[in-house]
Amino acid sequence: MSFLNQLKSQAAALQHQQAGVQRSFEESTAQTEYACQTVWVYLQELMRQLNVIAPAGPQLSVDGKTPWPAMQLKDFRFDARKKHLRGKEVFDYLTLGWDIVPQQGKPVAASVKVNFPPDLERVQKRLGLGAIPHDRQDVRDPERNALRAYRFEFLTQSRGSVVVTPDHDQASLAFRLTNLSGFELVTSTWTAQRVGSSLMDELAKRIVQQPSLFI
Repeated sequence: MSFLNQLKSQAAALQHQQAGVQRSFEESTAQTEYACQTVWVYLQELMRQLNVIAPAGPQLSVDGKTPWPAMQLKDFRFDARKKHLRGKEVFDYLTLGWDIVPQQGKPVAASVKVNFPPDLERVQKRLGLGAIPHDRQDVRDPERNALRAYRFEFLTQSRGSVVVTPDHDQASLAFRLTNLSGFELVTSTWTAQRVGSSLMDELAKRIVQQPSLFI
């Protein structure tokens, strides 16, 4: 075999390999987009129904000791954005968000006081997860002016969300759940083939505080 023919063989083998990779990407992209369409349709319909129902929310407490009033979920809103990937328009992310507010009346002013580093870290983390505007004040000894504690003042209102981010190369969807069962952040990744109405039903159950197998 001449050297030129050797180069032709190498080029043909490389083209065959590249074609196989391209087909694999196309298949995984198609699977992921189908799963995203399922999420898109489901979350939009879920938003409409929950805006009518205004289901009960999770039991909340910033410090784990001082409970908030009974809460409910309101003002559900859905959004989805797209991007270009290998010359095609695909889903970038899908998100469902909502407000967590008292079942009776308007949000009320509340405060908690902490004086140990672990408690301080826990309270700051929960305020951040809940996207809760707050003021932090130093509590000092009136005689010695020594720092005794920190007081956090805020209103009893928060937000929850589900953010779905697809990975088209891996044919998977990552779910990021914020404040579904309290002040928490939970992530879970599912293959595109597993994302169907049954899985989405389990997610909906978790949102409305019913027993769920989603996580």
